Amino acid sequence: MKKITTLLILFLSCTLFSQNIDKKLAALGIELPKTPKPLANYVNAVRVGNVIYLSGKGPRKADGTFITGKVGRDMTVEEAQKAARLTAINQLAALKEFIGNLDKVKRIVKVFGMVNCTTDFTRQPTVINGFSDVMVEVFGEKGRHARSAVGMGSLPANIPVEIEMIVEIEE
Repeated sequence: MKKITTLLILFLSCTLFSQNIDKKLAALGIELPKTPKPLANYVNAVRVGNVIYLSGKGPRKADGTFITGKVGRDMTVEEAQKAARLTAINQLAALKEFIGNLDKVKRIVKVFGMVNCTTDFTRQPTVINGFSDVMVEVFGEKGRHARSAVGMGSLPANIPVEIEMIVEIEE
């Protein structure tokens, strides 16, 4: 009887506490957009074993246009954080399209954030927090990741951020 009770508790805890990222996204008010085709000769994602490498994404709005501007000249840190947050949503959309179900995410492993900024701007990590915060909101501890946040003299189409992501998934 004790073995059956233990198995029942294990089953219920797995069922009740299993991750449902779609419900979490809805609760957070996040709607994933359709992922556009790559703009050049590359793919949105590559899988190597249980690891997904996502190409850099930027802050593409629902209408297909990008948020643009150089941080420290054309936009504030707060505006750049919002651009990084939108970029996180775009990366989640690309990841979901590639793996089919975000519940497969075992861990967000690494994020590489590039900030289009003036030469005297030094708050790149604060800008990229806009991205990192989304990963933690959506995945909890599984969303905490290693990260780089660097300044760039320019980025494609004058976007303020471009962010790459590496994700481990369950088999």
